[in-house]
Amino acid sequence: MRCAHPGASIQYSWETKVPPSSGRTVFPGRTDRIVMETWVRAVVEAIHSSRAQAVIYLAGGASQALGWLLSVPGASGSVLEVVVPYSRASMVQLLGKLPLQFTTKQTAEDMALVAFNRALKLSGPGLQVMGVGFTGSLASSRPKQGDHRFFVSTRTQNCLRTSHVTLSKGLRNREEEDTVSSYFVLKAIADACRVSATIQTDLQEPEIPKESVEQFDEDQELQQVIDGQVCMKVYHFSDPAEKNFDRKLILPGSFNPLHDGHLRLLEVASSMCDDGLPCFEISAINADKPPLSIAEIKRRVEQFRKAGKNVIISNQPYFYKKAELFPGSAFIIGADTAARLVNPKYYGGDFNRMLEILLECKNTGTTFLVGGREIEGVFKVLEDLDIPRELKDMFISIPEEKFRMDISSTELRKSQGL
Repeated sequence: MRCAHPGASIQYSWETKVPPSSGRTVFPGRTDRIVMETWVRAVVEAIHSSRAQAVIYLAGGASQALGWLLSVPGASGSVLEVVVPYSRASMVQLLGKLPLQFTTKQTAEDMALVAFNRALKLSGPGLQVMGVGFTGSLASSRPKQGDHRFFVSTRTQNCLRTSHVTLSKGLRNREEEDTVSSYFVLKAIADACRVSATIQTDLQEPEIPKESVEQFDEDQELQQVIDGQVCMKVYHFSDPAEKNFDRKLILPGSFNPLHDGHLRLLEVASSMCDDGLPCFEISAINADKPPLSIAEIKRRVEQFRKAGKNVIISNQPYFYKKAELFPGSAFIIGADTAARLVNPKYYGGDFNRMLEILLECKNTGTTFLVGGREIEGVFKVLEDLDIPRELKDMFISIPEEKFRMDISSTELRKSQGL
């Protein structure tokens, strides 16, 4: 995640009371004026200039960081979502579990991981993402027996970074402690964007931050996808796009092996859907087979590296789950897959259940581009299928004259004696 200003040195201070001569940006017109230090604006501008997008979850402090991030132009390109799970019930719903303690390193890292997975789903095609988790126990209206402390964690595809600060009681009021914690959140996001910064801190010696960093290699990243800890891993092998895409154009399959028919199909679909970033997708989890091994995933991924094509490794074998994972995307499928999608047999024989699930996909903006395929020895196209009226506008036909594929990966393996 490299920002637009690599190598820039940004100096800033942790001082919470800044004299007027230090340089501030003031937003007039409000009785509660927002005062932003010059270095804060510089860091925020660098974050907004990056190709990174973040989901941010904060509980118990660092509220000023949100104001800084959102008040500088460009926030819509870097901030995907902000959630403040302040209540116990809200935190449980966010994490899917009750934390043993709310202000701990583990809780901050759990929040960052949930935020990262959310960012993967919401991010623009081709952009880098991060999840940010913050949990704090700061000064309040009533004295606290425990430490005043906070934890901030950032999660990217290959790195988990966490900072922990225990503040000296009585040294600052709540607003000043919130300011210090906000600086740390901003710094954590900047570090994840690789914005170089020089810190001059007035923290007392007992307040020295404790840092931890955990790096993940490719095998660990893939294992996290297989285990369901991370929802996907994206490999960007194509040349950088000259335009910004609104959504993803996804050709799912096993690609064992990848062949010219697959490449041609994605090319034709791209010409019909030019607002989508073309990607192949492989699910590491199969509905009726064991998960793919890491070695096997890497072998298949290598095919796309050689072809210079993007590929996503996910853990969702079902299309209604893929629709949740890639909201608003267009999926490229064969007529045989389309026929199964609308067959109540695969929904326990329940037509209404099939309709309900696919309408939920439709509500996320999902569409299907359908190419002709042989079904029981007969070549069929979308127009040969009985698509329910309520779903017809989800399905778009790829004309036979534009694309016809009569060979499958299975047939190729047989012909090669594999």
